[in-house]
Amino acid sequence: MSARIAVLASGRGSNLQAVLDAIAAGRLDAQVVGVFSDKPDAAALQRVAAPLRWSARPRDFASRSDYEQALGDAIAATAPDWILCAGYMRILGAGIVQRFAGRMINIHPSLLPRHKGLHTHQQAIDAGDAEHGASVHLVTAELDAGAVIAQSRVPVLPGDDAAVLAERVLAIEHPLLVACLQLLCSGRLAEQDGKLQLDGHTLFSPLTLDSAGRHGI
Repeated sequence: MSARIAVLASGRGSNLQAVLDAIAAGRLDAQVVGVFSDKPDAAALQRVAAPLRWSARPRDFASRSDYEQALGDAIAATAPDWILCAGYMRILGAGIVQRFAGRMINIHPSLLPRHKGLHTHQQAIDAGDAEHGASVHLVTAELDAGAVIAQSRVPVLPGDDAAVLAERVLAIEHPLLVACLQLLCSGRLAEQDGKLQLDGHTLFSPLTLDSAGRHGI
């Protein structure tokens, strides 16, 4: 049976599209069962049929916890195997993270644990990094701190600005994300007691994927 993926997104949804394309091409045995956004005008919502869209503005709720309760209920109603945060620009509270513990992943544009939070490309340039990249990790209550599943790297070149570096990283984000979902949805990769296991063996460091998403396993 195909794995069921719920996607949280706040922006244009290019990573969501990469997932949809991989499913359509038969490279990922999964289905997107819902797309959820904190921005009703997010372009990501338009990438799926209307019945799969859910959006609400947090400011329309009495509290953050009320918003996250509604969001969590909507996600749970789709019975997802995995919840993917793909450009979801709100920090999730401990309650909703715990509700889906071990099943929620995020793609982050840096080589974690370096450069958590926002403006990661400028952070990498300001730090004088020779390499930058993207990470897929489990979501925990601490920002960008969950166990890292896999990473892909790109060089930081002389003359790069944040926009140029962002485009270089985006090109590797898509195959990285799809490769991680292939492992998760096939059951090869799983979380147990806060640790990641690949084919039954504990991962002590993140998988390193090349620009095509190949991990050599």
